Amino acid sequence: MAVTQAAPKTKQRTRAGAMGGPARVPGSAPLLASVLEEARRAGLLDGEKTEHVSFRAPPALVEAAKREAGVSSTSELGVLALAMLARPDPVAAFFRRTEGQLGPDHDLEY
Repeated sequence: MAVTQAAPKTKQRTRAGAMGGPARVPGSAPLLASVLEEARRAGLLDGEKTEHVSFRAPPALVEAAKREAGVSSTSELGVLALAMLARPDPVAAFFRRTEGQLGPDHDLEY
């Protein structure tokens, strides 16, 4: 009778936390922290939480957004989403600032 050995166990890296917590996107924590810090510096997180926001969304969308953002509650997700939307867009600001301007080296001939 042949004795078979079990394959050695190896650690696999997964997106989910070791304790079964929410999945974390590598590198997302610093970005999310910076978004919230930027909103805090702009005074957007000051004061009491008195504004109520309510809407219906597909559960799969909510869960995927939580997973990608690395948050566990819908309230955290909502605050983060609003903070992301409230950030000024540097590209849009650049376009507004430079609209109708071309440098002296631009040639529009084909």
